[in-house]
Amino acid sequence: MATVEKSKTEYTAVEMTDGRSVQFAGKRKVNKETLIDTSKVVVDGNTMQLETGAVSIRMDFRNGETRTIALPLSLLAQFAGHGAEQKFGDELATTADKPLSEDDMVLAIDDLNALIQSGKWGAGRATGGGGVSGASIVVQAICEATGKDLATVKAYLQKKLDSDPALTRRALYDSFRVATTKTGAIIKRMEEAKLAKTAKVDADAELVNV
Repeated sequence: MATVEKSKTEYTAVEMTDGRSVQFAGKRKVNKETLIDTSKVVVDGNTMQLETGAVSIRMDFRNGETRTIALPLSLLAQFAGHGAEQKFGDELATTADKPLSEDDMVLAIDDLNALIQSGKWGAGRATGGGGVSGASIVVQAICEATGKDLATVKAYLQKKLDSDPALTRRALYDSFRVATTKTGAIIKRMEEAKLAKTAKVDADAELVNV
């Protein structure tokens, strides 16, 4: 069987009206980025002082036009809240074939919040960030196999990820799903029990009607 190579993304260099050369990936029409002028930001303990222009966004268009928009201080809290909604919401985005359960969603948000509260932005989705389908049942299985509580297991998993930048959350969780492992057997039992509860018909009884 012939292997199909994934096509490489082509980039187009565009000279902007302010003299910068900006790379546009594929058919992308606009690039967006956040600009922070640290000279206009003063943090003193739990207090932050900002000057106008401390936070801006820059939008570069494929036609060479560029716009830098300073966020007004009076709306900064609103912008921060909106951005947080987007950030945490993105953590729940997944493909249709690997949907997140409500438990998976809660776990994904808790994991991201732990990173945010520690001062880290969190892993980008391209590098393994985002919710993992079936993550909650993996965590439950580890709790059962080790006898450790949820907080301890979650702390272990995060420490494992932090120690190996090449390890994605999905790859880590999939390791505990291997059928020959203790957790793999627990996960299989849990998933079969869950399936039995949601079954709409008695499969054995229906066999006589086939």
